[in-house]
Amino acid sequence: MNARDPLLPVQKDEAEQLGQYAERVWDDEIVPALTNYIAVPAKSPMFDAEWQQHGFIDDVVRDAAAWVEKQNVAGLKLEVIRLEGRTPVIFFDVPATRPGGNDAGAETICLYGHLDKQPEFNGWKNGFGPWTPRYEGGLLYGRGGADDGYAIYAAITAIKALDLQGIARPRCVGLIETCEESGSPDLPFYVDALGERLGHIALVVCLDSGAGNYDQLWLTTSLRGNVTGTLKVEILTEGIHSGDASGLVPSSFRVLRQVLDRLEDSKTGRLLPESLHCAIPADRIEQAKATARILGDEVWKRFPWACGADGGPTLPTTTDPLEALLNRTWRPTLSVTGVDGMPALKDAGNVLRPFTAFKLSLRTPPLVDAGQAAATLKALLEDNAPYNAKVTFHGDGGSDAAGATGWNAPSLAPWLGVALDSASQAHFGAPCGYIGQGGTIPLMNMLQQSFPKAQMMVCGVLGPKSNAHGPNEFLHVPYGKKLTAAVAQVMAACP
Repeated sequence: MNARDPLLPVQKDEAEQLGQYAERVWDDEIVPALTNYIAVPAKSPMFDAEWQQHGFIDDVVRDAAAWVEKQNVAGLKLEVIRLEGRTPVIFFDVPATRPGGNDAGAETICLYGHLDKQPEFNGWKNGFGPWTPRYEGGLLYGRGGADDGYAIYAAITAIKALDLQGIARPRCVGLIETCEESGSPDLPFYVDALGERLGHIALVVCLDSGAGNYDQLWLTTSLRGNVTGTLKVEILTEGIHSGDASGLVPSSFRVLRQVLDRLEDSKTGRLLPESLHCAIPADRIEQAKATARILGDEVWKRFPWACGADGGPTLPTTTDPLEALLNRTWRPTLSVTGVDGMPALKDAGNVLRPFTAFKLSLRTPPLVDAGQAAATLKALLEDNAPYNAKVTFHGDGGSDAAGATGWNAPSLAPWLGVALDSASQAHFGAPCGYIGQGGTIPLMNMLQQSFPKAQMMVCGVLGPKSNAHGPNEFLHVPYGKKLTAAVAQVMAACP
């Protein structure tokens, strides 16, 4: 190790070396490893009830663990932890290289990612597919590479990049789970089981988020929560000829629409219960204004709009960049993500169907408790059903009050603000950007409650058109390289 002052900030030539090392490892090792990872349909348990029998999650865990151990990071200890009946977790522990960094109570950096994936979805371009890795133009296509298979590889590369240059850093632990796409139901049990082994967490580096563009480092400042479940309306015990029954037997779909009208204004999309809304903090509004100036109309133009009635693109709910940012990060929204009880068009006969069921995804603002939102949702949908129909709402995860609460980042410590800007300038040539995200990472709220004094570096590679969860999902490899080097530089600055 070089005789280097451990208190000295990363210098320009060192930053360049970090970037060069990250680029080389991405090209030679990470892209090939992720190519193999994408080919494995390691769907999250919510989407593969027989995940244990299929063994795909075990396959990707085994491959990732083997890759980490092959890196020969000095002092690294890795363990695949398996609690009975739960998805496995990779936990690694790397001692500090900073003087006193391994003493009792010394600061620790926790790096987080996940290896489970969303289901296939349809609409992939010809020659592309969820389990068909394809690398072209710097983009690695396929399910899970960007969300979030790359995280463990980037995390280890950042640690090793610092160590090879003799740049001192704190102790690092890694927590890589395999049920994040199911809402992380197993994660609290692992956090409890690891207990004191996690140490005194000073900085959480979460690599499961997004970027406003590919031109600078982006820090995620908030995440929405999520309540998911199935709303079902039952009218009959079996289907009946629609000519015989319609006009007398109410349509289950019409009843379902009436029930949803209690929740959402169908003209505007605004959710009606005030308890699902929260006041937006003034600092988040100011940050959104700054981000709106950077991104402009790309906030809404980046989506794959279909042709509208006049042949032009379908219009968003708003074209104002600030309102667009706030709508997708600080306001509740309802999405229907699945349906049951409806035959495919080719199989649709003249039958009045006995039931209709929708899979609902309710995104809640960062400061709204998801459990309370789930209880509100259930009562609102089920009470006083039209025509005395059987209306039920069952939350995912086996609990009617299930849900993942959102997260609002703690105030940024001065050292982290300086480190983020410095790293962004060094590796992107632009200042760090700040943006809220509309998705959910259950771990963040959990860790903030457990480590209230910790700083949070939530970032990721999911930039414009990367389309996580949808067709043609891709990982922007050039951004991943720069992000890895930037993360390493910020880790070195952690006091």
